[in-house]
Amino acid sequence: MPVFNLCAVILVFTGLLPHLAQAERIKDIANVQGVRDNQLMGYGLVVGLPGTGEKTRYTEQTFTTMLKNFGINLPTSFRPKIKNVAVVVVNATMPAFIKPGQTMDVTVSSLGEAKSLRGGTLLQTFLKGLNDKVYAIAQGNMVVSGFSAEGLDGSKVIQNTPTVGRIPNGAIVERAVVSPFANGDHLTFNLHRADFSTANSLANAINDLLGPGMARPIDATSIQVSAPRDVSQRVSFLATLENVQVEVAHGSAKVIVNSRTGTIVVGKDVRLLAAAVTHGGLTVTIAEATSVSQPNPFANGETVVTSNSQINALEEDRRMFMFNPGTTLDELVRAVNLVGAAPSDVLAILEALKMAGALHGELIVI
Repeated sequence: MPVFNLCAVILVFTGLLPHLAQAERIKDIANVQGVRDNQLMGYGLVVGLPGTGEKTRYTEQTFTTMLKNFGINLPTSFRPKIKNVAVVVVNATMPAFIKPGQTMDVTVSSLGEAKSLRGGTLLQTFLKGLNDKVYAIAQGNMVVSGFSAEGLDGSKVIQNTPTVGRIPNGAIVERAVVSPFANGDHLTFNLHRADFSTANSLANAINDLLGPGMARPIDATSIQVSAPRDVSQRVSFLATLENVQVEVAHGSAKVIVNSRTGTIVVGKDVRLLAAAVTHGGLTVTIAEATSVSQPNPFANGETVVTSNSQINALEEDRRMFMFNPGTTLDELVRAVNLVGAAPSDVLAILEALKMAGALHGELIVI
């Protein structure tokens, strides 16, 4: 595990307010059920590449199929030699309420052995949803930030990713997604982070504004709100609600440890029960040396090789520190910094405290 300065790897969410909750707007902590993005994907061809395309079987098949769509039939035995063409996957995210005729960005990624998509043009590609219906059509010249160069001796230089490009406003929407926003007598808010306390606070905040019984928490995520049926009134109704301030409860006490980077994040509500911890390091060094014992000339002896081992043990001077019941996060960080523990040592201490039942919080290793 990498070793860093502990001050740089322990991040503390202490909060600036003395109370246990902070106010957030509804639009920042929840979204309206049914108002969502949709992912689209398509399969197409990029042409016009400067010799950085590919010559694969499925590239030739795709190229031949495209020609057939324009009435050009190639002989079955004919295999086109194309190096300026590449097969690609095109994907886009269709925002909520986007209408036919509007545009959106698309990302184009090489599917085969193409070396670079720089300088290529995406031909007309259908973008489909999960229901296999076409919702948009993509086409245009790509912006590729990466590049690659290769020498005759096989040496190669690649910067960024030359096989992925982007086309700003490269797709035109052809079909709108029906939204349930205007249906029914209710709107449902779904919290980004499920929490019973926050759900109850959100419902109470709306009831304080609109009157008792207007909002009802369904579970830890969803809050159902009575809404007008008229669409224009519903829009203004939601515009008012999404700016209502809600007291957001803190999450459960957690300690997050990234074992790959040595990052340790300790939540504000983490507490320690009474415990005593000693932290020390033992370094053992073993040195092997050989010596040769040779008899005098004309003596009836044999040459003998012997080994001499030297073992040195060094134990670092570390202090024992004790946690009293209810020790705060600041005291924990101060005590660990006092002994100069590395991130790997801190993880070992936290795991030991958790196993001893002295750590009040969930220990999560990612």
